Amino acid sequence: MKYEIVLAPEALQDLKRLKARVRAEVKDALERHLRYEPVKVSKRRIKRLRGLSHPQYRLMVGQIRVFYDITGHVVEVLAIVPKSEAASWLEEMGE
Repeated sequence: MKYEIVLAPEALQDLKRLKARVRAEVKDALERHLRYEPVKVSKRRIKRLRGLSHPQYRLMVGQIRVFYDITGHVVEVLAIVPKSEAASWLEEMGE
């Protein structure tokens, strides 16, 4: 089943702030991991976030963390943040 990937305005701004090489890696990972199996949890790449209803998942792409929710056949990317800022982002924006 193919999912639609939608970037929130904040996530789009986050993506634009990344260096070109890192941006390409993130775009490739979004397409590779979230297009067909966004709920397939793995030890290394995708994690279901416990204790939070929003965001539901985290995708790791090197030193970048992508937080996203899934509604039906739509993956909504909420934020694309460096690993160093991920914990503070979750504290501020996680529900």
